[in-house]
Amino acid sequence: MIRRFKHFIRLLEALLVLFVFLLAYNFLLPIGEKEKVLFFDANNTKSILQTLQKNGYNITRFDTWLIPETDLPLQGWYQVGHTHDGRWHFFHSLSQNPLPAMHVVVYPGETHKELLSRLANDMKLNRNILEKYYKTRARYIEGEIVAGTYAIARSADENTTLNYLFEQSDAQFDAFKKCYFNKPVDAYTFKLLMIIASIIQKESNKPEEMPLIASVIYNRIERGMKLQMDGTLNYGDYSHRVVTPERIREDTSYYNTYKYKGLPPAPLASFSMEAFKAALFPARSDFLFFMLTPDGSHSFAADYATHLKNLKAFRDYQKRRKVH
Repeated sequence: MIRRFKHFIRLLEALLVLFVFLLAYNFLLPIGEKEKVLFFDANNTKSILQTLQKNGYNITRFDTWLIPETDLPLQGWYQVGHTHDGRWHFFHSLSQNPLPAMHVVVYPGETHKELLSRLANDMKLNRNILEKYYKTRARYIEGEIVAGTYAIARSADENTTLNYLFEQSDAQFDAFKKCYFNKPVDAYTFKLLMIIASIIQKESNKPEEMPLIASVIYNRIERGMKLQMDGTLNYGDYSHRVVTPERIREDTSYYNTYKYKGLPPAPLASFSMEAFKAALFPARSDFLFFMLTPDGSHSFAADYATHLKNLKAFRDYQKRRKVH
């Protein structure tokens, strides 16, 4: 009888210690102090904890026991509140404040300066702070935010907005790698694909033409020819300017593929995943030239004589337009 009583006392003591530990863990271990606007990418415990940890919250392995299995936040934007009422309350209130989102378009071929200016205007954000965060996050000046439509909380700040755009773009690149690469791709090869994709995007917005333009790029490089593409000179502040003969003569940068062989030193601007796929999977062709046509598409040629005919046809069209 005495032995059973001692076991009972020890059990009570153990339960008391556990209870005190849980109270201390819940109320005394800080998790975070500020309200934040967060995007939860998936409706599961692991993803939610990873998102919280990446955004500065103090997450431990024991927190998986506190997150409810039901009523987890769905994919989307949420206002995460203060944590004064303890960790348990914090986790159980994550899904209570969903936020409305606005659609933000990243246009194919636009520069980061153009994108940041639109974000500052449309979302009422500070342009200089956006630029600061962009430079902190970006490896290259251009090309790392994939063209497309994104849903962003109207109340997201500069850092949260850019982190979301970069993370969603990285997710698209990661999915692409898993789908089309049998082994890990090195950073240099990936950068070359980004550069080629950005050239393709500058030359055409038509997905059906992109593999053909990619074939011209690869064919000219393989033959040791200069690319001689106007799109490569549409970099930075020259992004949407017409490339004139004077500009070709005067531009001494390595973006001038009329003067230098090979690819430009970095991506030119944002590009679509269609352009990126075309960079990896160019069409098989003998084409070395392409020329704009009146309907906005391109005519392709394997020899210079045919290219000259295509060039003359387009210039004749331009002359007729001026007459009328």
